[in-house]
Parts: sequence; structure tokens; C-alpha cells
Amino acid sequence: MRIISEKPIKEFWEKHPISESSFKKWIQSVREADWDDFSDIRRTFNHADIFKSCVIFDVGGNKFRIIAKVKFEWKVVYIRAVLTHLEYDQEKWRPDCEE
Repeated sequence: MRIISEKPIKEFWEKHPISESSFKKWIQSVREADWDDFSDIRRTFNHADIFKSCVIFDVGGNKFRIIAKVKFEWKVVYIRAVLTHLEYDQEKWRPDCEE
């Protein structure tokens, strides 16, 4: 799969250096994946969830979240938000997923 764009992930780990190795593992796993549907995502990331048009990935032992839109037909993962668990709980990311 192709990730568009990794920049928000890298900016996040620069602010939260403890997260860097977890996000690097996530990036590598996504790049190696060839997903056709959500069940394929769950085989790679068994704690991933769907909320409307977004996939929510738990990263770093449930400490961080990546909110993404996945276009299976194009093999692309669009990063919409990279959040701490506290930021995720505030639910400010939700309106983007309702489109």
C-alpha cells in the first residue's frame, strides 16, 4: 500500500519521540501490505476499527491513533490525523470521516 502522506506521522514523532519506533513499524507494515478490504486490514492490525469513511489504527500499544481513509482500489492510505489517545477521545477528527 502507498501512504499519502507520511509527513504528519513524522511531525508527530518529532513532538513525541517515544512514539517513533511504533510509527516506523506501522509504516513498514502498511507499505508491505496489499489490502483488498477491511478484513485484510484486520489481519495486519487486529485492533483496527472503522468509523464511517475512516479506518482507525491503534499504534504503540493503544497510546496513539492514526485516522486514515483507505482506497482499496488504488492501494492508497490517506493519513487524515495522527493523535494521542487523549486527542482521539476529544473526537475532533470525526467530522472528516463523515464525508
